[in-house]
Amino acid sequence: MATTVVPVAVALSFPAAAAEPAENAAVEEGHDDVTVHGVRQPYRGNFTLREIPQAIATIDAGTIEENNILRLTDALDLNASVARQNTLGGLWDSFAVRGFVGDENLPSGYLVNGFNAGRGFGGQRDVAGVERVEVLKGPAAAVLGRGEPGGSINLVTKQAELGRSFGSAALQYRSFGTVRAEGDANIALTGKLTARLIGYAESGGTFRDHVDQKRWGVLPSIGIGIGERTRLTYDFEWTRVAVPFDRGIVVLNDNFRTVPRSRFLGEPGDGDTVARATGHQVRLQHDFDDRWSLLVGASHRDTLLTSFSSDAETARARQKLFVDGRSLSRQRRSRRYTSEHSVLRAELAGEFQTGGLRHRVLIGADADHFDTDQLFTRYRGPVVTATTTDRAGYVLDIFDPVYGRFPPPATTPMTNRLDVQRTLGAYAQDQIGLTDRLQIRIGGRYDDFLLRVDNRLTQRLGRYRRGRFSPQAGIVYELSAPLSLYAAYGEGYRANIGADAAGNVFEPETSRSVEAGLKLTALGGRLTGTLAAYQLTKSNVLATDTLNPGFSVAIGKARSRGVEVDVNGQLPGRVDVLLSYAYTDAEARSRVLDPNFSFQIRPGDPLINIPRHNLNVQTAKHLTIGARAAVLGGGVQYVGRRSGETGTTFMLPAHVLARVFGQVEVRKGVELFGSVTNLFDAHWYANSYSPLWVQPGAPRTVTIGLRSRF
Repeated sequence: MATTVVPVAVALSFPAAAAEPAENAAVEEGHDDVTVHGVRQPYRGNFTLREIPQAIATIDAGTIEENNILRLTDALDLNASVARQNTLGGLWDSFAVRGFVGDENLPSGYLVNGFNAGRGFGGQRDVAGVERVEVLKGPAAAVLGRGEPGGSINLVTKQAELGRSFGSAALQYRSFGTVRAEGDANIALTGKLTARLIGYAESGGTFRDHVDQKRWGVLPSIGIGIGERTRLTYDFEWTRVAVPFDRGIVVLNDNFRTVPRSRFLGEPGDGDTVARATGHQVRLQHDFDDRWSLLVGASHRDTLLTSFSSDAETARARQKLFVDGRSLSRQRRSRRYTSEHSVLRAELAGEFQTGGLRHRVLIGADADHFDTDQLFTRYRGPVVTATTTDRAGYVLDIFDPVYGRFPPPATTPMTNRLDVQRTLGAYAQDQIGLTDRLQIRIGGRYDDFLLRVDNRLTQRLGRYRRGRFSPQAGIVYELSAPLSLYAAYGEGYRANIGADAAGNVFEPETSRSVEAGLKLTALGGRLTGTLAAYQLTKSNVLATDTLNPGFSVAIGKARSRGVEVDVNGQLPGRVDVLLSYAYTDAEARSRVLDPNFSFQIRPGDPLINIPRHNLNVQTAKHLTIGARAAVLGGGVQYVGRRSGETGTTFMLPAHVLARVFGQVEVRKGVELFGSVTNLFDAHWYANSYSPLWVQPGAPRTVTIGLRSRF
């Protein structure tokens, strides 16, 4: 009996240059056998981009490679709907989508192959092993569940490809003395068994004084074909990051040149902060026929972060810098953060007809267990008076730093807490084709949620249990072959981890989202675009407590609304284009006075680190030099002025960054590649927590390397 290949990637996750019809190619009628070569993405149906009532942007492996991007944070800069947030001194990923970030004192969660897998303290995610980054915007909580209303980030990993053998290896040198090596080998052991081995190692300096880094990771994948219709995939993650904890620079009286951007204000003697992650993910896909499939999967991830650090004191009364303009009072801190995250899920996807209506359905359920254990200790100097000594304030001269001047003071526990989350969820979604042009989507998800907070310092045990139904609805109308209109509404539900400085457990966060837009698919699917407008509202929102760093305060309600334009694809003449613009108006909608009078939040106050205007434009030309293939491109990013501290008027300035990149085949299978980021050496600031914790961006950075493919 003849066999038919089932398409692996659904339409909303295709590379920019791929034609849309090829991705959603129908299986020929009359064929019963199915050969499974890849794994379907969870939470997906069989839809083209223009059929989905949601704005979606994809950053594919080619774009990541051309720009020589190494971290997830840098990849997300290519989409204007995503803004950088506080990264705990560069030790975790933190970002906002459409203005909303979640808890600013925890890393941002993301999906890996559709599974909740990005939580925890494993360090900033390296893009080695990432096939593409998907920015899934808008009201998708009816299926995804516990995410932010602005959207979710999904990483699709490089998985073992059955029946093929190929690979690549690269070595590069970057400014500030950093060397990196990485490799990727897909080895077909038999026709039904393939192993893919991916690894990277990086070591060297940075533009920051006394801040060197070491990073490595091993990311293997194994694919097994079980018969003609079933595939088992196992992915492993083992990563480590070692880098000094670095809060950045201080800004006095809005002078961003108070100290050089290279000035390190911690203590080199504190040593490295170390972040480790070990993860497993297994997925079993079975295709019953060309219409119905079942996906069952599980994942488990352990993380550990340990550190000592010397951080600028943020309370004005305890900060000598505000007295003499040069003596920085500091806190001494230690952290030991661990997490365990397990997910089990199953999903049935398929389609059927009722009368003249076509139904495409998703039915699924999942169980999510997340435990995080945080031990945080601190030394804090006294209120500054005429008799306060520099030793008591653990002072560092910002203009003439003498490191190790004082012995590190002893710390006392400030947080010793175990947070436990247990969630059971079930969802169903049906997209109904009413006519050839009109489709509607209805869906809903029910979550049963338990949060337990065991505060070992206060001997308090907090416990919340809630149930919540999150509905979703959408409509899509095809105006013409290249254009479609859509609109969507959704509600969401997300647990707020932990408690405030007084030990009070936070209520869960709820949200409502409305979105409408226009989608373009042109040039045979090689060029896609979306124009979207939205409004999001949230309740029980958290913000950073500036008087008690590391803690949050509830600020009540917040709203974000905006307009976005995304264009991605290839023009005639083999010219790749990427344009992403976002106008984001994100603000608090409640009046909150911090209980310790450290700040007051008023309705209309902007949310921290969210620019109103964000733009990224890039173009790349594929050409031939002699008989050798080459690529030459460049791009510009504009990030507007934005709030640098919750509840105050401190603002980060706007910046413009230019970049160029290129690669050329020097011999068959060998490429020379290079890039220059921040081409004009602009002074820019990635994010801020307060004027005393401002993260400066990197100066001009040059990279050159060799890549071999086989």
